[in-house]
Amino acid sequence: MSAAWSPTSWRGLPVQQVPTYPDLDKLASVEARLKRFPPLVFAGEARSLMRALGEVAEGRAFLLQGGDCAESFAEFHPDNIRDTFRVLLQMAVVLTYAASLPVVKVGRIAGQFAKPRSAPTETLDGVELPSYRGDIVNGIEFTPEARIPDPERMIQAYLQAASTLNLLRAFAGGGYADLHNVHKWNLGFIAGSPAGERYRAISDRISESLSFMEACGITPASVPQLRTTEFYTSHEALLLGYEQAMTRIDSTSGDWYDTSAHMIWIGDRTRQPDGAHVEFCRGVKNPIGLKCGPSLKSDELIRLIDTLNPGNIPGRLTLICRFGSESVGEHLPRLIRAVEREGRKVVWSSDPMHGNTVKAASGFKTRPFDRILKEVQTFFAVHKAEGTHAGGVHFEMTGQNVTECTGGAQAISDADLSSRYHTHCDPRLNANQALELAFLVAEGLKAERDEAARFAAAK
Repeated sequence: MSAAWSPTSWRGLPVQQVPTYPDLDKLASVEARLKRFPPLVFAGEARSLMRALGEVAEGRAFLLQGGDCAESFAEFHPDNIRDTFRVLLQMAVVLTYAASLPVVKVGRIAGQFAKPRSAPTETLDGVELPSYRGDIVNGIEFTPEARIPDPERMIQAYLQAASTLNLLRAFAGGGYADLHNVHKWNLGFIAGSPAGERYRAISDRISESLSFMEACGITPASVPQLRTTEFYTSHEALLLGYEQAMTRIDSTSGDWYDTSAHMIWIGDRTRQPDGAHVEFCRGVKNPIGLKCGPSLKSDELIRLIDTLNPGNIPGRLTLICRFGSESVGEHLPRLIRAVEREGRKVVWSSDPMHGNTVKAASGFKTRPFDRILKEVQTFFAVHKAEGTHAGGVHFEMTGQNVTECTGGAQAISDADLSSRYHTHCDPRLNANQALELAFLVAEGLKAERDEAARFAAAK
């Protein structure tokens, strides 16, 4: 890969998972318009996230990354944004309380519109059409007209992302995230569930602590961290024409930043060391994620790390591991050992969703809760055995009361899937399942914390 980089240098390299637009003049026109639009996020915010992720890399914080599989134009509604944000706040409270660590909150939101596909076409009832690649590219309706890639969809995606970010910033900084509202974050349909009851118990203890602190003069007026929170956005940098159009020079540092999100990641299908996606991401200064699947070889991982983070800066690179519950114990140890042997600084995060997708007897794609949990538990166990920090989790989830993943305390069955199966792509945890999983992850974090304390005391 050439040492010279520019926002366009990816265009001369092999590229995977990009749509074929029939009107290239229209595509160029849309990309030129996007280039003139205001940034969605700012370089200073991306640097703030990198510092926070640097704390995760050093074992002093934990990453919670979650949100929609693929955002859609049809389901764009302030209530959906609020509910996903609210569940992430709940999960972060549970994790913070258990681990006594700051939790870095990153949403798969305000830009997660493009999706990689296993095949360029799909067939239904003998009819073959181009695959649905996310609302930023084409329509989900199975018609020839809907499946034509349309560049104008990038404009709609930008406008939706801007509106979403505006609301998220209001929630994060306008008082909604005040810890005094910890009881109000419980969604109605999970309030009476086992996870909801456990959350209520933690809320009670937090409220008691806040009352004590207020009696000591520590209030939201004097400590802003009690009433606001830092919340960041992320998405897969798949549609490189869109990402290039959103890439700008930061006036304070002179560095290039992709202003479409605070953090972007490279998928398991597009992580070719000499490919276009790696080339683009190596040049922007945002925090970068790298999906790591079973086919990733140890020496290839080191090559990718050195390409994407040549300065070995903590927080620059997050390795998002997606192996499947039956494979994580085989593949994760060798990758950890290679990274530790070479002295590379990374955040280790578990994506237990993508390697655990199955087709139910009913025909729906689903993800069994038990497999998701098993992958996370094995992720923690491997890091414990290797003496490294299990730094984060990455979930596809929603604040809606959907039935897309089977199992959990709700005991969603194959027969239940059809009742509220709303995803535009892959199955998501609902709010109840996500919160239940947060409690189970918290137990692993607490065990890690307790063991570290015992080790320190023994010294």
